[in-house]
Amino acid sequence: MTQEVIVGTGPLSFDEVVAVARHGAGVRLSDEALAAIDKARKVVDELAESPTPAYGVSTGFGALATKHIPADQRAQLQKSLVRSHAAGSGPEVEREVVRALMLLRLSTLATGHTGIRRETAELMAALLSHGITPVVHEYGSLGCSGDLAPLAHCALTLMGEGDVDDADGVRRSAASALAAAGLAPVELGPKEGLALINGTDGMLGMLVLAIADLRMLMRTADLAAAMSVEGQLATDRVFAADLTALRPHPGQAASAANLTALLDGSSVVASHRGPDCNRVQDAYSLRCSPQVHGAARDTVDHAALVAQRELASAIDNPVVLPDEARLESNGNFHGAPVGYVLDFLAIAAADVASVSERRTDRFLDKTRSHGLPPFLADDPGVDSGHMIAQYTQAGIVSEMKRLAVPASVDSIPSSAMQEDHVSMGWAAARKLRRSVDGLARVLAVEILTGARALDLRRPLTPAPATGAVVDVLRFAGVEGPGPDRHLAPEIENTLSLIRDGSLLAAVEETIGALQ
Repeated sequence: MTQEVIVGTGPLSFDEVVAVARHGAGVRLSDEALAAIDKARKVVDELAESPTPAYGVSTGFGALATKHIPADQRAQLQKSLVRSHAAGSGPEVEREVVRALMLLRLSTLATGHTGIRRETAELMAALLSHGITPVVHEYGSLGCSGDLAPLAHCALTLMGEGDVDDADGVRRSAASALAAAGLAPVELGPKEGLALINGTDGMLGMLVLAIADLRMLMRTADLAAAMSVEGQLATDRVFAADLTALRPHPGQAASAANLTALLDGSSVVASHRGPDCNRVQDAYSLRCSPQVHGAARDTVDHAALVAQRELASAIDNPVVLPDEARLESNGNFHGAPVGYVLDFLAIAAADVASVSERRTDRFLDKTRSHGLPPFLADDPGVDSGHMIAQYTQAGIVSEMKRLAVPASVDSIPSSAMQEDHVSMGWAAARKLRRSVDGLARVLAVEILTGARALDLRRPLTPAPATGAVVDVLRFAGVEGPGPDRHLAPEIENTLSLIRDGSLLAAVEETIGALQ
């Protein structure tokens, strides 16, 4: 286990979410959280005894909120809510997403504004610590009233119902997994079923994970662009700090600084830097890399600001205000703030992938590659080189453009028109995950192609930073120029070196940290 994350001492950090979701860290509720939970629960218990109707405690839900539920049926009310809402369908959602969703719901429970009992919250923490992951499906959330179906599948596990994957990835019933871990299911009390399913936790979890991935991929995109600028005999002068300062976007400045550092010491760049160089202006895909990458970086930073606010939120409906002994309805479960930035990130990812594909294509066209063989082939005609690797990029980029169409502008009314405007934030998050995967694959092809081009430029030597990347690839079995061979494994190998941080590590060990 990587570490233990304590929930209830303040907003969770991005690193804590990633540690639990992706790296299996355990979870524990703080003493402050347990005290806050107990205080809010007392309010709910008092309302449950009151003759005055309280939504979610003594009434039905959604369009059925006007129906009073007798006291002897309220335990069944909570069970029925969870069972009926666990109506997901389609492919199963990734383990890391489910763990993020559970952690973020637990974070809201720990604020003391939901009315959950401490034993219910502690059982959710125990599921995370024991690696028990409910089976959650692709479809079922409209991103309003929260991620209802996904969260309901998790709540079902707390009741000892439904299916889960245990810490070893073995599919089993929730009841058997709980028993094997020495845990007992809970009997949900008044308000608890509602408290477990009414949040933006799924879409927020996917947003946090996407931000973590995109921050790594933005630095990787700068690396890929540097290899293309170098391999295509383009100039690095356009990345100078005094030129960048004329347009003071922070992302652009960071990207340009990275490109300058990555290209420093390149004999390839130096070879055409003299007064006889006729390369007055490079193509936009090379010259404007910091502008595109920088805009994407600034978009990621904006999304991170929204995510930080959401991590500091208590999202439930109704919400408990324990100091005033009140239970109040609200609309904080609406996923619009999260849905918008999820869509915004898909636009940025698609554009960074698009410019990467254009840079790659320039390597392969002998009329634009400045002396490189067609398609970087060993024997053009007999060999096709990287021709079809660019096709793969083009197919991914085309799909990413479709995925950039916003989900959050759509709305289909539900619950007999009570929930008549929804965010579709969950759908925005699901398509963003596919976009992030696509961006990594597109960059892998550009880096693979750039490395071959730099080898073909020898005896000119690449910059220390880009040369370190070529060395890592060659050491990992990604071969240099030569007759055609099976390219798919080399693309996947390069992709793995991007995802595990090996390529960026090689760069930063050589020239220091990138921005």
